[in-house]
Amino acid sequence: MAKIDVLNLKGEKVSDLTLNDTIWNTEVNEIVLSTALKNQLSSLRQGTAKTKGRSEVSGGGRKPWRQKGTGRARQGSIRSPQWVGGGTVFGPTPRSYDKKMNKKEREIAIKSALSDKFQNKELIVVDNLKIESNKTKEILGCLKTLKADAKTLIVTNIEDDKLLLATRNLENVLTINPANINVLAVVNANSLVIDVDSVKKIEEVLK
Repeated sequence: MAKIDVLNLKGEKVSDLTLNDTIWNTEVNEIVLSTALKNQLSSLRQGTAKTKGRSEVSGGGRKPWRQKGTGRARQGSIRSPQWVGGGTVFGPTPRSYDKKMNKKEREIAIKSALSDKFQNKELIVVDNLKIESNKTKEILGCLKTLKADAKTLIVTNIEDDKLLLATRNLENVLTINPANINVLAVVNANSLVIDVDSVKKIEEVLK
C-alpha cells in the first residue's frame, strides 16, 4: 500500500496516510484518460452555431426571370445557395456534443488521473483546510508553504464559505467538493491539495 505524508497548513508533517493502491497508485491508462478528457471538453461546448438554409432565408418567393428566352441560366429563386444572400448548404445547426462513456471507463479515467498526480508527486494531503479568515492573502500563504505550483486544485468538503471566498478571486486556484471531482479538473491542475476526509470519501466511492 502506498503511503504519503499528511501536512498541516504550516507545511509540517503531522502523520502518515496509507492510500488505496487501486485508486491512487494504479497503472495510468492514457487511452481511457485521453478519451474521458476529450468527452468532458466536448460536453462543455454550447453547440449553438446556426446558419440558415434556403428554406429559412427571407425573400425569393418568385423566379428572378422567366425560364426560357433570356439567354441566362435558369433560376428558381434568388435565395438559392449560389446567390449572394442565399441559404447555406450543409451549414451548422444546434446540436449536443456530449459523448457517452460507460461507468467502468469513467472510473478508470479518474483513477488514472489521481494516480498520475500521486506518482508525479503532485499530490499534497493536509489534515484539514480550515482557515481563520476569508482573506485571499491567507490561502495564498498556505499554498506557498505547501509548495503548491501554479494551477492548484483544492478538494475539500466545503462546510463554510471562508475557503470558497478566499479562493474565488484566484485565477489559478479551483476549490471543489470531493463529490464533484472530475478528470478535467485533476488533469488541468499542477498540484492537487486534498484533506484526509476527502481522500477517504473518494476511496469509498471508487473502491
